[in-house]
Amino acid sequence: MKLHAVLKTMLLSASLAVSSLHAEPVYVVSTAIVEHPALDAVRDGIKTYLEEHGYAGDKMRFTYESAQGQPAIAAQIARKLVGEQPDVIVAIATPSAQAAVSASQDIPVVFSVVTDPVGAKVVPSLNQPGSNVTGLSDMVNVKQHLALMKEFLPELKRIGIPFNPGEANSVAIVEAMKAAAAEMGIEVIESAAPKSSDVMIAAKQLVGKAEAIYCSTDNTIISAFESVVKVGIDAQIPVFAADTASVERGAVAAVGYDYADLGHQTGELVLRVLQGEKPGDIDVKMAEGTNLFINSKMAQRMGVTIPQSVQQRANKIY
Repeated sequence: MKLHAVLKTMLLSASLAVSSLHAEPVYVVSTAIVEHPALDAVRDGIKTYLEEHGYAGDKMRFTYESAQGQPAIAAQIARKLVGEQPDVIVAIATPSAQAAVSASQDIPVVFSVVTDPVGAKVVPSLNQPGSNVTGLSDMVNVKQHLALMKEFLPELKRIGIPFNPGEANSVAIVEAMKAAAAEMGIEVIESAAPKSSDVMIAAKQLVGKAEAIYCSTDNTIISAFESVVKVGIDAQIPVFAADTASVERGAVAAVGYDYADLGHQTGELVLRVLQGEKPGDIDVKMAEGTNLFINSKMAQRMGVTIPQSVQQRANKIY
């Protein structure tokens, strides 16, 4: 009986140990280059998706850190997160993805809303990228954006684009826009803003040169988007955006992704990694879905009329 009791105690202890192991929450760390509504929506969408798929409450520890727009801080955060040995690092936007990939050779990295993951050297290929990295690309449809601007301004000949030359994602969109615009006989005028504090100056430099201002998913520009809107109102130049979240903040119109939904799409990839798939075996996912948002008050303040055809198919009107 005494031996039986000892064995029973050992089995119980082993069972409790296994139970304790299973109760350990997964540790998901997230970081973004900067905070603005689109990136915040991505982060929140990822967390919500995981909570809805088995990781609610004490089953997941989810943290977030912002690099405040500074690539050097993004690198510091990435090294710190690797030291914490999480189950997954979620890196939102290109500079944070580049920093996370550089810092981690074995901890899984899932990036989100990276426009050109191959060009930014985040992965070597979109299909089965190998190593410890996969994620979601939000390459925008610049031809669709040009077509929308032409609906507002049929005689459009010059578009101004403020952008940060240090953001690989932004450079990729500018190049894509220049190629697409040339086919339509439209000139693209670039205006550099390396820092958020440069955004208003960059926008002002377009006054008198451009008939419309286009803001891509450049994180530096979006973080100071209200500066561009002010220039648009003061100079009577309509401001268009590549992300629908910017319409509520003052863009006349945007056709693009719902970034909360892109968070859910990224959450699908994170979930697959947490369930045991190797990131390098998972193809990079291309963002899905588009919406058209318009801001009638801003159109009036920037001196442009919203075409009836645009109003009729808008998903949301502010």
